Amino acid sequence: MHIFRPFVISLGIARVYAATPTTSAQTSSVTGCHTHGSDIYCIDGNGHEVLVSASSTPTTGVPAQYTGCHSHGSESYCMDADGNDVLIQAEGTEAESGTTEESHSGHADEKSSSETEQNCHFHAGVEHCVGAGESEGGSAPSCGVRSRDYDIPLRIGTLFVVLVTSSIGVFAPILLMKLPSASINGVVSTVIKQFGTGIIIATGFIHLYTHANLMFTNECLGELEYEATTSAVVVAGIFIAFLLEYIGHRIIVARNSKKNSTEIVSSESESQQTQQKGQDDHSPDQQQQCTLAGLGHTHGSLDLTGPNSKFSVMVMEAGILFHSILIGLTLVVAGDSFYKTLLVVIVFHQFFEGLALGARIAVLPGPIFPSKATMAAAFSLITPIGMAIGLGVLHTFNGNSRGTLIALGTLDALSAGILVWVGVVDMWARDWVIEGGEMLDANIGKVLTGGISFVSGLVLMGVLGKWA
Repeated sequence: MHIFRPFVISLGIARVYAATPTTSAQTSSVTGCHTHGSDIYCIDGNGHEVLVSASSTPTTGVPAQYTGCHSHGSESYCMDADGNDVLIQAEGTEAESGTTEESHSGHADEKSSSETEQNCHFHAGVEHCVGAGESEGGSAPSCGVRSRDYDIPLRIGTLFVVLVTSSIGVFAPILLMKLPSASINGVVSTVIKQFGTGIIIATGFIHLYTHANLMFTNECLGELEYEATTSAVVVAGIFIAFLLEYIGHRIIVARNSKKNSTEIVSSESESQQTQQKGQDDHSPDQQQQCTLAGLGHTHGSLDLTGPNSKFSVMVMEAGILFHSILIGLTLVVAGDSFYKTLLVVIVFHQFFEGLALGARIAVLPGPIFPSKATMAAAFSLITPIGMAIGLGVLHTFNGNSRGTLIALGTLDALSAGILVWVGVVDMWARDWVIEGGEMLDANIGKVLTGGISFVSGLVLMGVLGKWA
């Protein structure tokens, strides 16, 4: 027999929602109380689990049972250790308790669903995931070697696809420049050169800079104390490219000046006897003016821009080769689920980049063999070489290890700096705004052709940055 309490709401009241429907208080107590997270569950006399959703969790721990259960009309109550009533809803609780139970049991499924909604893709071969699961503080990322499916025959076959595509891209401009028609040759040269300029600039800023930043911000690397690491390494790459070109230019100018002076002295010695009579008729000042005039004429006839341009192209190719071997390596280690998509993107990337490099090689002075052909062949082979290396380390490569992330990030950032310098200064500025540039005083037709080609290169390579 239980004492009737006219007021059921008091300081210690808690609500107990049945996980299954109950019609009345058919038991004198609920026992086996335990917790699931922050909620308290007990077992009633019928073996049903009931959920205790108290207004505050007991500070002394979860009670083993609630006793003195009784009913008031359609509601049931039990008493806690302090003599306070707890309410049991006996009727009309199926929907509410079902919702509560569904929320409790489905929490893991909801979390799993949010994780599957992540968008995972590969940047330079390193998997990068974005989405709800990542942003809401999910589990710590896995930084070990990941087991993926690798179709080895497919990768071996596509190695030759990349080789052929890269070769076509880099050799095509060199061969097209040999067209017999001067007008066609000029248009082809303008289109390919300016398209290539856009390709190189977009590669430096959109592809390499982005890849380097993803490496340096990878969670497996940890938080860097210097947040501007990516930009700092890119600046270092720009400075290295500038320094190489400046030193190379000084060496070339000094060598040409020395060679020029030797030729002038030799020429003057040979003609000294024949000019002796004529020199007697001229004053010393007139003789000096003739000598300076001869020096200036000979120096002007030397093609200083030729060797210097070749050195600039070599610096650009060095930056391209650095990241091309990384592209080959990291392409192969991408899982089968993304390999075909990434392969298509890389093929276009290498073809366009080959056009850009080939256009600059083609305008260098001299025959195609051996110098130009050697530079073009180096580009054609470097990505397949990287793919071959990737095949060798396929099951041991860990793109999320700290050392790998630092190495890839540094090389990508340095390559980005080199291509930014070459693309903006040696190609864009030298053609368009520096005195003597072919586009500076060109006719409107050539300007429009070059401008459209340049923007097309920027846009196309920028679009490819979505996938690689």
